[in-house]
Amino acid sequence: MDERTTVLDRAEERNIGQAIWRGTLCRCPHCGKGKMFRAYLKVADECSVCGEELKYHRADDFPPYIAITIVGHIIIFLMLHMDMTYRVEPITYMITMIPLAIVLSLLILPPIKGAIVGWQWASRMYGFGAHRTD
Repeated sequence: MDERTTVLDRAEERNIGQAIWRGTLCRCPHCGKGKMFRAYLKVADECSVCGEELKYHRADDFPPYIAITIVGHIIIFLMLHMDMTYRVEPITYMITMIPLAIVLSLLILPPIKGAIVGWQWASRMYGFGAHRTD
């Protein structure tokens, strides 16, 4: 890393909280206006508004782990609440909780992945901090 890149990196401070929030909204972590995803979970190569390159992300398996943890806590809470409040047959859990777990997971995956990509961008991970001179 040369001295010029270090000076440029320090000159452009990136707010981690703001980048994570923009990512949660599935927007570009740099400008907050362009869409982060070109498909359901496919991150766009670059922002259509500001041109920020987003192809450097490495979210990999982290978003599903977070989604499983969140959904698992919600489902277990609901099951415990239903069991303590009502007399519930086991088939009721299968009919209600399995579809709920699937739907919740699918709904929260894009915002979680967006937040992780935003965090990586703000932290300059995996090439997000590289400046090109061409």
